[in-house]
Amino acid sequence: MSTGNRLTDAPPRVENLAQMLQFQDKAIVSRMLVKNAAGSVTLFAFDAGEGLSEHTAPFDALVIGVEGRAEVLLGGEHHGLGAGDTLLMPANVAHAITPTEPFKMLLVMLRSPADAAQ
Repeated sequence: MSTGNRLTDAPPRVENLAQMLQFQDKAIVSRMLVKNAAGSVTLFAFDAGEGLSEHTAPFDALVIGVEGRAEVLLGGEHHGLGAGDTLLMPANVAHAITPTEPFKMLLVMLRSPADAAQ
């Protein structure tokens, strides 16, 4: 197995996403799990009342709910997201995340082959 896209030299192991990152009072914390030319995988923990204001991203992104609940505004449409739920957010579409309680999510950014080649 190639380790060119791994962030550490630790051997592969099974981990529980909900336990990999803890909530912090009045904060958003993140932990990048993978980053390479194809994209990135980042775990986020949002305290209640903390969120991401409306913005766009140049890549498609898959959001996977890990714990808690959030409201995701995507292209003007509201989507409730909880543990085990997924939402595909197309590139360049405005989106915002507003947790309704402490919320953890996995964000998978997917670069296009043309972007990855640069």
